[in-house]
Amino acid sequence: MKSNTEKFGKTPHQPSLWTRADALKVHADDPTTTQPLVSANFPVLSNEVFIWDTMPLRDMDGNITSVDGWSVIFTLTADRHPNDPQYIDENGNYDITRDWNDRHGRAKMYYWFSRTGKDWKLGGRVMAEGVSPTVREWAGTPILLNEQGEVDLYYTAVTPGATIVKVRGRVVTTEHGVSMVGFEKVKPLFEADGKMYQTEAQNPFWGFRDPWPFRDPNDGKLYMLFEGNVAGERGSHKVGKAEIGDVPPGHEDVGNSRFQTACVGIAVARDEDGDDWEMLPPLLTAVGVNDQTERPHFVFQDGKYYLFTISHTFTYADGVTGPDGVYGFVADSLFGPYVPLNGSGLVLGNPSSQPFQTYSHCVMPNGLVTSFIDSVPTDESGTQTRIGGTEAPTVEIKIKGQQTFVVAEYDYGYIPPMLDVTLK
Repeated sequence: MKSNTEKFGKTPHQPSLWTRADALKVHADDPTTTQPLVSANFPVLSNEVFIWDTMPLRDMDGNITSVDGWSVIFTLTADRHPNDPQYIDENGNYDITRDWNDRHGRAKMYYWFSRTGKDWKLGGRVMAEGVSPTVREWAGTPILLNEQGEVDLYYTAVTPGATIVKVRGRVVTTEHGVSMVGFEKVKPLFEADGKMYQTEAQNPFWGFRDPWPFRDPNDGKLYMLFEGNVAGERGSHKVGKAEIGDVPPGHEDVGNSRFQTACVGIAVARDEDGDDWEMLPPLLTAVGVNDQTERPHFVFQDGKYYLFTISHTFTYADGVTGPDGVYGFVADSLFGPYVPLNGSGLVLGNPSSQPFQTYSHCVMPNGLVTSFIDSVPTDESGTQTRIGGTEAPTVEIKIKGQQTFVVAEYDYGYIPPMLDVTLK
């Protein structure tokens, strides 16, 4: 198969590359790019449900938005099963780790509300049972459209297949809380095409998910980011000189890294309402570097495009590695070229002493970064852990040109609004 640089031919733009040389610069435990340690005594948002990917309500420009003074977040959510025989171990104890690890198969979209930007109260499911066309409701983005409280929820409908979809509803507020009404008709938007983006038929481990719509501050058009893999049969990709980059002697061998084919996809809307989309070539590819670039999103600052995505240690290719966390790239225009922040791409990684403490980071335009707690060691050996399934402490980063710096830490699940919308 052709290399990444040859594959896309004459297209509106050429994808930028996250190279193996870039990834070799990833340095774990650098205090300027490492999430502070999460205490094993963390509070849990709910003993009834697990939550993980958190999606704050925002407008199409990316601003985190409250409604009539109520902050709102959407989360991927699954019931906890402390009394289910399926999750009781041989000693009669609740096997929370197994329950947690099974959560993806029953993920549903829930919402929460708060007056303080923390201390979240559970509102319930966004869609009634049977509304979503597939078994799993995976991550996306809720967009507040107007002062009438209309909300478009873009999300990923999974199993069978994986389809980017949206559903429209409305947020309603009272003095006592928030409710979601409507959200009754799911509209399929697009799926992987097998030409630019890998399909399940080409690779059973493919990824196609996490829609993040936005309006480009320069051309005013409506676009959408999403996670994908570069099209082609699994194992057929070529890791060429461009994908390797400028590596030192001894690092030319790419091993089996042809199996890692992550990319950040982009689509453009053909209409103003976001009902009709055209997929474009990826903005960024990581062939030979990593197999997942999840939940891609932008921060627009100082006339630049800051592109953030999350990834795992276990999805790195042979010969390169990095912590679970958020990675970032910057360009002067939407279609690049993008260069990795901090030289490597690493913006905020877990410390090596607690490699799984947090994940699914979302960088907001005010520099605050939210994530969820996965598991935290409870002993020095790290063999005993406490499962999270709840909001992690919010971290603040400062973005300066092509560099980022961790500068502060706040309370668990602190997601303050950037603007408040009064409903009419």
